[in-house]
Amino acid sequence: MTSRRSQDSPRPDLGRGPALRAVPDNAGAGEITALRANAQVFALGVKDWPAYGSAAWLRLHPQDPRVYVATLEAAELHRITEALRHANARTQAQATQRAAAEAAAARKNTMRTRDPHTLTATPGWPPIQIPGRPGEYLTYQEPSE
Repeated sequence: MTSRRSQDSPRPDLGRGPALRAVPDNAGAGEITALRANAQVFALGVKDWPAYGSAAWLRLHPQDPRVYVATLEAAELHRITEALRHANARTQAQATQRAAAEAAAARKNTMRTRDPHTLTATPGWPPIQIPGRPGEYLTYQEPSE
């Protein structure tokens, strides 16, 4: 298993901040998760670790805290990536709905260029099927005298 993160891509700021003392009142689930990950790395005192799934990570002893920190980093990267993917999907869905609504509004204003007319049967023409009423036809009737 290898890490999908390139060596020059940014890493989350794990373990590089102060220890977690309190969670802000307005913090969302993602922010709370990031704070917790940061506090755990800080508590372990790990300053540097190999990328999750790399050969260097595989060579670490299972009890080495760097194994856990690299796994934690991978989980945080996954959480951040998924949050961005979902945000992008929501943005794209909203844009699609807006475009569809604008197209429908444009069609509504341009499709009918004149008022609807009343169908009338004329002499010599065959019966006219009435739209929206299957089996009903408009036929010419001779005026009665």
